[in-house]
Amino acid sequence: MRKIRQRTTTYFHIMSKSQVFKMLPSQRLPNIRKDDSMSSVRVLVGTKKGAFILTSDGKRQKWDITGPLFAGWEIYHLKGSPVDPNRIYASQTSGWFGQVIQRSDDGGKTWTLPGTPSGELPKSPEGFPMGESNKFVYDTSAETGQPLTTHQHYDGTQKPWVFKRVWHLEPAFTDRDTVFAGVEDAALFKSTNGGTTWHELAGLRAVQGEEWAPGAGGMGLHTILLDPANSNRIYVAISSAGAFRTDDAGKTWKVITKGLKSNYMPDPTAEIGFCVHRIAMHPKRPNTLFMQLHWDVMRSDNAGDLWTEVSGNLPTDFGFPIDVHAHEPDTVYVVPITSDSLHYVMDGRMRVYRSKTGGNEWEALTNGLPQENCYVNVLRDAMCVDTLDKCGIYVGTTGGQVYCSPDSGDNWAPIVSHLPAVLSVEVQTLD
Repeated sequence: MRKIRQRTTTYFHIMSKSQVFKMLPSQRLPNIRKDDSMSSVRVLVGTKKGAFILTSDGKRQKWDITGPLFAGWEIYHLKGSPVDPNRIYASQTSGWFGQVIQRSDDGGKTWTLPGTPSGELPKSPEGFPMGESNKFVYDTSAETGQPLTTHQHYDGTQKPWVFKRVWHLEPAFTDRDTVFAGVEDAALFKSTNGGTTWHELAGLRAVQGEEWAPGAGGMGLHTILLDPANSNRIYVAISSAGAFRTDDAGKTWKVITKGLKSNYMPDPTAEIGFCVHRIAMHPKRPNTLFMQLHWDVMRSDNAGDLWTEVSGNLPTDFGFPIDVHAHEPDTVYVVPITSDSLHYVMDGRMRVYRSKTGGNEWEALTNGLPQENCYVNVLRDAMCVDTLDKCGIYVGTTGGQVYCSPDSGDNWAPIVSHLPAVLSVEVQTLD
């Protein structure tokens, strides 16, 4: 073994535009196998210069491509509601114009700004976006208006929390109007009115927030996992603070980093400071979590209370994405890259690795992927799985390719090859 250390969807008939879609916990069906011949898929792709929607039937051989939507803007993430697949949320971001939340109620055909009757982008005299849907306001002092807490900067000094962008959107299982947002500077926000207004779940930043510090790409909350069996349980991960869990719907939080290790931290027993890249779980086994740490692939079987390394025979265990097969809770996928300083796949070869044993034993999946002169990366939100009977795996690269395997990773083919750098890939399995 060579180890480098350089340092689901269920469709509901829409009765009316004003209807609120809800499901009781007993009605949730987050992981139904779908007959490939009777279903279709919609792949939502966010890139550095716009969004794209890729659609196909259950065979996943021929694809229709729509886009670019929001051309020229960074689209950090798009995701559809499990309750109503035609409800899609998107994070539209610009270093110049700031953050915009977009919403579609017709599967991505048209988009509106939540809470803006005309659907047009309201702007300030300086040209910056306005509107309630774009306001992510941290809890502040009633007397001074200043942030209640600070966090560490790269140099160890304390800095105030400043909102920059939305990294990840996670619609709820039970209500299409409820959606969570993970943002930079790291915090968790919630909307219960379809993204019109947002409220911070400030209890998260109360957990040693003064010790949180940005990773190389900023201090972003990038992973939000909702437990389909327990609506009060949420997992989040932050670069580079660590992983956290709430069991009371966000009022209080617990650090879940026991068992993680890092050669970069002066105190190896510290709770805070781990650069967690991604966490994944299978909906039918929500107490088992898989993590791509900065280095190391990790597993927990007790809801994050203790982690063990399962990197096994991976050629390098540095990477960003991790995901789990839709029907096999012990089948896990990762994309190793060369190192934390060389963010591209090893040896010029694109390889997705699969473990069918929940970790430790890994096999390289290469059929249909480029095996020479390939130097791309796969970012943390750029891998996903569908819920068809023959589970499909999707991977987007910084080179602008989106690959699909319609047979759980055995064979791959590009859906599209010349997009801007891919930031996120999500798939909806449709009847």
